[in-house]
Amino acid sequence: MKKRVKWSNFYLLLVFIVLYLPIFYLIFYSFNQAGTMSQFTGFTFEHYRTLFADTRLLGIVLNTFMLAFLSALLATAIGSFGAMAIYYTKKREARNAILSLNNILMVSPDVIIGASFLILFTFLGLHLGFSSVLLSHVAFSIPIVVLMVLPKLKEMNDSMIDAARDLGASNWQVIRKVIFPYITPGVIAGYFMAFTYSLDDFAVTFFVTGNGFTTLSVEIYSRARQGISLEINALSALVFLFSMILVVGYYYISQGNLTKKQRKIRQEQSEVADLL
Repeated sequence: MKKRVKWSNFYLLLVFIVLYLPIFYLIFYSFNQAGTMSQFTGFTFEHYRTLFADTRLLGIVLNTFMLAFLSALLATAIGSFGAMAIYYTKKREARNAILSLNNILMVSPDVIIGASFLILFTFLGLHLGFSSVLLSHVAFSIPIVVLMVLPKLKEMNDSMIDAARDLGASNWQVIRKVIFPYITPGVIAGYFMAFTYSLDDFAVTFFVTGNGFTTLSVEIYSRARQGISLEINALSALVFLFSMILVVGYYYISQGNLTKKQRKIRQEQSEVADLL
């Protein structure tokens, strides 16, 4: 048993090394005094200064984060209510059919989804730009949110809803005061997942972006064809740092919600003990 644990830990460490070593290699050369990644000649912040002087690239970064924020917000709202609609669908066949359609979007290739959106927007005569990219990101993020929220709905005790209705609560009051507080961890997880997917999406965005709008992934791809400068390394380092902050923030938010839930359970247990 101990050998199995040791081998599993070694395998896990090896996986982390394979995943993180290229990232740290990229970050390391963002401080290289030379303009290439072939040899480290000295430590400098010149590439970071060049990055902050590049107003066009900073504008693209701002557009990318704004797009991710808005698409994740819309997808979370739609996906949360969509998960409730799926869960409370009375007919089992209809519920399974809708859930299957949702899961198909999760496993469909991004190239197929991007090409489909391009054909749709062209047919509708919609101008390719921020709006087309936003609609596409909202669409492929909704299934992610649904899959994050559904498990929380299944964990919830339905008797709480029946009790709320017996006390005269309306449908909106049930959603706002009973269902939503319980599924909040799933909603938060869905938002962060949708935000991440939107932030680094390339394939779908490549199809539906226009000449007047671009995202960070598409811009890096365009520059990579001409040879990546260490300015991109510096930008990648900052985005990776932001991702780490995002993960840590999500962890503390989840831990806070878990602590509140544990306190509530203990309070209920103490009230039951007092009654007994």
